[in-house]
Amino acid sequence: MSAYGTDWINTPAFDRVAREGILFMNCYTPNAKCAPSRSCILTGRNSWQLEEAANHWPHFPDKFKTYAETLSENGYFVGYTAKGWGPGKVGEINGKQRQLTGVPYNEYTLEPPAKFINNNDYAENFRSFLQQKPDSLPFCFWYGSTEPHRAYEFMAGVKYGNKTIEQIGEVPPFWPESDSIKLDILDYAFEIEWFDQHLQKMLDMLEDGGMLDNTLVIVTADNGAPFPRIKGQVYEYSNHLPLAIMWKEGIKNPGRKVDDIVNFIDFAPTFLELAGVAQEASGMQSIEGTSLTDIFYSEKEGTVNPARNFVLLGKEKHDVGRPGDVGYPVRGIIKDGFLYLRNFKTDRWPAGNPETGYLNIDGSPTKTVILNERRNLGKSYYWDLNFGKRNEEELYNIQEDPFCINNLALNSTYSEIMNRLKLEMATRLEEQNDPRITGNGDVFDSYLYSNENDRNFYERYMSGEEIEAGWVNKTDFEKESIE
Repeated sequence: MSAYGTDWINTPAFDRVAREGILFMNCYTPNAKCAPSRSCILTGRNSWQLEEAANHWPHFPDKFKTYAETLSENGYFVGYTAKGWGPGKVGEINGKQRQLTGVPYNEYTLEPPAKFINNNDYAENFRSFLQQKPDSLPFCFWYGSTEPHRAYEFMAGVKYGNKTIEQIGEVPPFWPESDSIKLDILDYAFEIEWFDQHLQKMLDMLEDGGMLDNTLVIVTADNGAPFPRIKGQVYEYSNHLPLAIMWKEGIKNPGRKVDDIVNFIDFAPTFLELAGVAQEASGMQSIEGTSLTDIFYSEKEGTVNPARNFVLLGKEKHDVGRPGDVGYPVRGIIKDGFLYLRNFKTDRWPAGNPETGYLNIDGSPTKTVILNERRNLGKSYYWDLNFGKRNEEELYNIQEDPFCINNLALNSTYSEIMNRLKLEMATRLEEQNDPRITGNGDVFDSYLYSNENDRNFYERYMSGEEIEAGWVNKTDFEKESIE
């Protein structure tokens, strides 16, 4: 987002929310994958506290009520457009399918500006939602743009966005320097700008209708960019996300930048508090997050609440592609400028098995460049960083090394820091009854992948079945064994 100083992207709507509200410098999702990240938002609980909903493509457990369902029961008009919670399957209440993010509004479509961009007219569907809202009711709306999800039309940023490859100086050091990768980044920027254009239209509608000043507007993303070593992993660029919040009648001293570590699980308790719904009376499972109103009602910049000084991270089963559809379990903690990670199953491939296409990394030009470097040139440095197996423990100084390249876990100079973080992480996770810590971690692998078309992918593919994995390229699949 340009509000953070990125000069190859233009996001005036996001920038306005930040300028007239608060720009958060340290917002994190506990789990950097679509479904589990959204589950955290909706429930106010960390993913390891959500049983099957810790996974990607789960059956969402009936016991976990969402803030959207709660607000709907408490006088709010609730809806969404495009992608709400998902991917996964939900159950029924009184014979009707649950609506975890409200009633869908997807009637209006348009001609998209590039291939693979959703034809959903997000802004017009928001207008439809507002038109159907009774005047007397407050509202809650989830704008779930599918951009910048993959796939992208290659060079769309140049062809339609008037971008140039010179705008990208250096690529992150975990990727090789490549024009194809720079063009991929520009295509990513083009899709974010499409999201922002619809956001601007929505803000204008609220302003024209006299509703903007008393509307809480939260703008973020569910996980890091859909590139290798980011989305679906557990590094700084995976879980650290943009966040701007505007509420003209509620936020004091707008235009602030706040350094406190805030978490996706903080959203649900914020919504309940502002809606006047007590957590104990909400019918929701206990909430782990903490309302953000202490920050809203403060006038401070920088650090507002010193207690907001850490975040717990983790992942379990994401995409298929390993034998038995198992995941790659990780837990981590960020505190005092360091990221500590514990990889529990280091015999497994963190991005998915090579022979089945590294399915936990979306197909992309960037992915192809890195794979072909190893295959054609025998270079493995970038392949190791993005696809290779990992040590049991990782430690990074994310203030000096935000790209998480230099693993300090084996450096005795940092033993005290690592042991302190390890102990605090384990203690907090045990308090939260995380099965991975309390001895029943393999329960996450036992939950069925809800998409039957892809279930047991590894066994079916290796037995010769022609089975598609539409989110990767056919060339992602390795033809020769890699150890």
